[in-house]
Amino acid sequence: MAVALWSLRRIGAALLTLVVVSVLIFTSVRLMPGDYIDLVLGPLATEAQRAQAVAESGLDDPVVTQYFHWLFGVLTGDLGYSFVSNVSVSEEFAARLPVTATIALLTIIVTLLVGIPLGFLAALRSEGSAGAVGRIVSALGISIPEFLLAGVVVFLVSTLGLGVSVGRFAPFAVDPARFFGSLVLPVTVLAVGCVAVVARNTRDAVMNVLVEPHVQAAVARGETPWFIVRHHVLRNAAAPILTIVGALVAVLLGGTVIVEFVFNIPGMGSYLQTALGRRDYAIVQSAVLLAAIVFIVASLLVDLIANALDPRLRLTGGSRR
Repeated sequence: MAVALWSLRRIGAALLTLVVVSVLIFTSVRLMPGDYIDLVLGPLATEAQRAQAVAESGLDDPVVTQYFHWLFGVLTGDLGYSFVSNVSVSEEFAARLPVTATIALLTIIVTLLVGIPLGFLAALRSEGSAGAVGRIVSALGISIPEFLLAGVVVFLVSTLGLGVSVGRFAPFAVDPARFFGSLVLPVTVLAVGCVAVVARNTRDAVMNVLVEPHVQAAVARGETPWFIVRHHVLRNAAAPILTIVGALVAVLLGGTVIVEFVFNIPGMGSYLQTALGRRDYAIVQSAVLLAAIVFIVASLLVDLIANALDPRLRLTGGSRR
């Protein structure tokens, strides 16, 4: 019963957060400098043309009415039309979201397959060369910004001619091989920092578990390292590792914008960048809200799963030292 009540409170808090975030997004977008009417019609537009454009876009309605109209559209899947191109935002999202989701999903898979084993290795061999190399690699991976690494990768690939495609994107339905080939470099750039973060936090989590009394007792009994890891370390270290993996969602939300721009990938990141430049409210507010929903839902799922793995987190506010 206590678990169910705690879960309901977390879900309720997540829903309340989404409502507050939606209001902040809606308000912030309308406070952006510049006027999209000027961008669309140009400085020579007459007052009659401006008034017609404002009426057609619904900007002459009360702000509260605009908010609830937009929110209802979000809930029903109708995100309206671009103020600039008059193209359906929902259709553009449907075409671009799978690309960005594929980049993020592949990055998470690479991160888990590489970062967690590296973290375990660095923890179990902390006094040897493996631990030292792991610490150095993690520090380098965390300190290099995505935009800098992406620029270096593009330069090296272009200069050395490594056979990896840059700027040769093709939709999956047209050419699956080229689609995945064009994502190799973006995923690699994003995975470098994510792997470094996960490896370092996995190492710290495992080392914290290794010094606990029940693990020390297992070592004193002469149990093998693999037995200790499998029966004592994995479950206790899983919750903090899962928490940091969930936090990487925020990193990926920002990182995909950078890599899609650098590698000319037509995903949500590049779409949002273009919309920001045009002050296209319909696109910007829906794209930012979608990113907020992804982050909040991911954080909620991580909390629920982590607390299922380690119920003690409910007593410590979601963190355990």
